[in-house]
Order: sequence, then C-alpha cells, then structure tokens
Amino acid sequence: MQQKEKTSGETCEALSFPMIGKKVGACSFEIYHNNQIKKTSLADYRGKWLILFFYPADFTFVCPTELEDMAEHYATFKKMNVEIVSVSTDTAFVHKAWHDHSPAIKKITFPMAADPTGALSRMFGVYNGQDGLAFRGTFIINPDGAVIAYEVNDNSIGRTATETLRKVQAAQFVATHKGQVCPAKWTPGGKTLKPGVNLIGKI
Repeated sequence: MQQKEKTSGETCEALSFPMIGKKVGACSFEIYHNNQIKKTSLADYRGKWLILFFYPADFTFVCPTELEDMAEHYATFKKMNVEIVSVSTDTAFVHKAWHDHSPAIKKITFPMAADPTGALSRMFGVYNGQDGLAFRGTFIINPDGAVIAYEVNDNSIGRTATETLRKVQAAQFVATHKGQVCPAKWTPGGKTLKPGVNLIGKI
C-alpha cells in the first residue's frame, strides 16, 4: 500500500518502486527563489522537463559543491526546457540565509524547495528517518509528469551535473525519435541504435 503524506493541505502519494514511468502527484511545497519565498506544486512544472535534486542539508560540505555545479549548468538546462528544483529538509528561511552567505550558493538562480516535514522526500523514497534528512537523489521527470530516470547516492558521494545533463539529453532525444535508443556514453550528435533482429549478436 502506498504511503501518503500531507503537506500544504495536499496529499503527497509515495511513488512505488521501481519508479520508472510512474506519474508524480500534485504535491505542494514552499520554495526560495529570486529572493522570495512562495508556494508551488509539482503540477506547476507540467509541460517542462523537471529535475528534482535532493540533498541532505544546507550549510554542509559536499552539498554546496553539487549545487554550485548545477548552478553553473543551469543556463544550458533552461535552453532545453528543463527546470531544476533542489530539495532539502531545511526551511525556506534557512535556504535564504545560506544563499545570502555562501559564495557557492549565491550562484543559484533555480528554485530551492523546502521540505521540513519530509513529505516530498518520502514521496520519492529518499527520506532518511534516522537523521531526518534526504539522501542524494536525482529524479528526471518528463513534461507529462512521469519519472524517466533516477539515482540515489549515499550522502558521502557527490554527483556531477554533466552526467545529469547527458541523461536529460538522451531522454529528450528518444522522446522525439521513436524506435531509437542511446548507447553508453552517448552525447548529442553521437550514433544511436535501432533495436531489431538484425542487431542481435552484432554489437
């Protein structure tokens, strides 16, 4: 049975594993964005590609290196109709304080979601109840609201924006080129494959 968490008056239904192809619900939450704190919902991002970028906590060590890396690639993501929303169990007020004081976090112009109850983190299966924090989870959601890729790391292992970018590029390519698939290390302009009996045993 799927767990449900209530946040901002809405029910956030936990996604069952495996999550690939599962539609995300209209879970609402607060964000710190452009020096403002406001409410938003996952439903507000329909029609765009969305990256939910969970991390353990503000004012930490690995987290600012990851978020700075994502911030430095944000313009490229935006050109691809991709929105990034970082998520931790801190409040939006803590996000603002961190943004005001950290040189790395000052570079962020994407929304920073606040998940102090852990509802959003539980929805995506990354809530670490022992610490009350989120694991490092990256979820790529297509414009229809379906999860098409995700990874979850131990909190000692940082991620890289270039690989997340490559995954989105591959996802967008196959979404518009039916019947084709992207092999390992594929990047835009690279050779793709068209699965069929003629390829069996020849790769």
